[in-house]
Parts: sequence; structure tokens; C-alpha cells
Amino acid sequence: MVSTTAPGAATLRKVTIRLVPYLGLLYFVNYLDRVNIGFAGPNGMKADLGLTETAFGFASGIFFVGYLLLEVPSNLALHRFGARRWIARIMASWGVVATAMAFVPDATVLSFLRFTLGVVEAGFFPGILLYLTYWFPQAQRARIVALFMTAVPISTAVGATVSSLVIQYGDGVFGLSGWRFMFLVEGLPAIALSVVTWFYLTDRPAQARWLAPAEREWLAEELAEEQAAVERAEHWTVGKALTHPRVLGLALIYGGIVYGLYALGFFLPTIINGFQQQYGTNYSVVQRGLINAVPYLVGAVVMVWWSRHADRTGERIWHVAVPALVGGLAIPIALSLGDPLAAMVAVTVCAVGVLAALPTFWALPSTFLSGAAAAGGIALINSVGNISGFVAPYVTGGLKDVTGSQRAGLWMVGLGMTASAVGVLTLRRRTRAVLVRR
Repeated sequence: MVSTTAPGAATLRKVTIRLVPYLGLLYFVNYLDRVNIGFAGPNGMKADLGLTETAFGFASGIFFVGYLLLEVPSNLALHRFGARRWIARIMASWGVVATAMAFVPDATVLSFLRFTLGVVEAGFFPGILLYLTYWFPQAQRARIVALFMTAVPISTAVGATVSSLVIQYGDGVFGLSGWRFMFLVEGLPAIALSVVTWFYLTDRPAQARWLAPAEREWLAEELAEEQAAVERAEHWTVGKALTHPRVLGLALIYGGIVYGLYALGFFLPTIINGFQQQYGTNYSVVQRGLINAVPYLVGAVVMVWWSRHADRTGERIWHVAVPALVGGLAIPIALSLGDPLAAMVAVTVCAVGVLAALPTFWALPSTFLSGAAAAGGIALINSVGNISGFVAPYVTGGLKDVTGSQRAGLWMVGLGMTASAVGVLTLRRRTRAVLVRR
């Protein structure tokens, strides 16, 4: 049990202030570089490169093929060589590739660069999740992961507005069209922050000179005790973590939730753009960016509140299942509504469901994995789950080309999230003894 008295509470507060905002900033830049193709698509890129909806979905999603191939080895390397060096390396690599997106001449090069971006970025997100287990006890992890992951809705919300402004007012700068200038501007921060990361992060609590000696000792002992308890309960090797049905089940559950995240992330700007034809509306580029931000701003608030509730009650399974189910059911409602405001309310509920489920989900693997097994298991769950990152935009775009409507693609989002809700409840019956707060 984590102490709520000094040095426990004071130490965790200091660690939170030192690490979480900075890691959130890194993920903000990372996620924006991953999904900003969604803003570029309807604002000139599809027309300039002659992309069909299917080709756009393929280029958006092929990122996750490269991501999948190197996720596990990248996380094992982070565990071995340290987060400071490895995360800095990842950031410098992805910054170079993200910046090169400004100069793509055709669909083929676009797809190649998106694939390469996935290769060089592999391991960043699961690496951060693993890194947080080195610094925070289990009882705080859902809340801490939620604070870190607010970078997702914030990057999408703020990023939508910023990207829209850059596209609109950057058109013609350096002779580039607006969407090309956006890729250039948004790729450079990763390169700069890779240098900062090398000097700013600390690999383990025992090396943290910014903590007092008593604080370092308390935190190291607390985490070592907790890890020993996990290993006593059930010993996991890397091989076992990569093949066990419990881990693979979590990967599939995560895939259903992520399907909703990326389908909305890549195609919500296109859906909003389509309101003009569907509802007779007429929005500027900036107005569309602001509308795109609304579901994610609401989602950020609910995400933090819901994860705090999960930590406070100690319950994990229902805190994943309920928002996933609510988000999945919101999609059929959105498709039956007859005006843009009502449709956006339902889409917002779906986004809230996705975002509320994610932080508590990531508190589950560390209840039974530790050390190198945690590095491999977390990476496997993320990489297999993120197959949905490829499938979601590709299928959504393909269904749009075939049917002429976004409806079929959004039905797939609802089905995926509902299946995840059912899956996590099924998994609970088999692993109830371990998938609870210790």
C-alpha cells in the first residue's frame, strides 16, 4: 500500500510534476505527427496527389504495419538501454521522417514515408507506459496514465485548430501549399525535443538527483516491493508474456478500442467536411478545425475524472467495459440523427467512450507483468492492438468509396468497441484473481 504521508505523497507529487507534463508534451507532438495526415487530406492533399478515399486510408493506416513489426524489440531495447537514450533516438528519427512528409510528390512516396514513420516511431508509446511503471506504484497508474494520455485529445483538439490555421495561413510560404507547410512546421519540434529528452529524463528513481536521498530510497523500495509481490504471485518470462492467452486477449480488446480512436482521428475531419453536402452547412477551414476539437476536449475532462474514479475504487474491468460499450452504442445513434449538432453530440459520446476506456485498460497489464516481461507484453498488446490503426482508416476509406457514405465505416467502429466491452468482461471471468487492484 502506498504511503499517503511524507515522504510518500510528497515524493509522488514531485515525480508527477517532473515527469508527467513533459512526457505529455512528447506524446502531444508524437500523436499530432501521427494523425495530422487526417487534417491534410480534406484540405488539399487528396486533390494534389490524386488520392481516392481508399488510397488515403491505406496511406494513413500503413504507418501501423511498420509500427507492428518493431514494437516488441524496441521496447525490449528501452528496458535494456534506458528510456532517456532510447526515447531521444525515437524522437529524432520520427522528426526527420515527419518533416520529409512536406515534400511527397505522389501517393507511392506518401505511403512509403508513412510506413517509415511507423518503423522509426515503434516503441515510443509502450515505452512511455513501461517507463511510468518504473516510477509509479499500481494504485496511481490509471490516473497517471490518464494525465499522460490527455495528450491524445489535446493534440487532436488543439492540433485540429493549429493545423487548420497553419494550412490556411501557411499556404504559399516557402512556395509550399498549406498542407505541405503544416507537415514541415509540425515535424520540427520532435527533432528539437529529442535533444532536450537526452538531458532531461532520468532512467530510474535511484538515479534521480532531483529527489532527496530519503525520497529516492522510499520510492525505489516501494516499487521493488511491489514488483517482488507480482513475481511471487505468478512468474512471467518474456516468452510467456508474448504467447499467453491473457496477454493476447488484452491485445484484441485493445484493438477494438483503438479501432474507434483512429477511425475518428483520421476521418472525423472528412466527416465534418461532408456536413456541407449532407446538411447544407458551410464551414471555413478554421471552423471545421474548431468543431473537430469539441469531442476531444470533452473527452479529456472525462478521461481524467474516470481514471481517478477507477484508482479510488480499485476497480478496473468495468471501468474499461462501460465506456467502450457506451461509445460503441453511440455510433448507431449518430447515424440516425438528422442535423449536424445532434450528430456531433453522438460522435462526442463515442470519443468520450474511447478516451475514458484507454487509461484504465493500460493499468491492467502491469497487475501481472513486471520487468522484461512487462516490456515485451505491453509492447505486444500495443502492437497487435494497433493493427486496428491500419485496418480502421483503410476499411473506413474503402467503405466510403464503395457505398458513397461514411455510415458503413462508422458501423464498424460501433461493432469494434462493443466487442471490446464484451471481451474484457469475458476475460474478467477467467482472470479475476489477477486483474484486480492488489
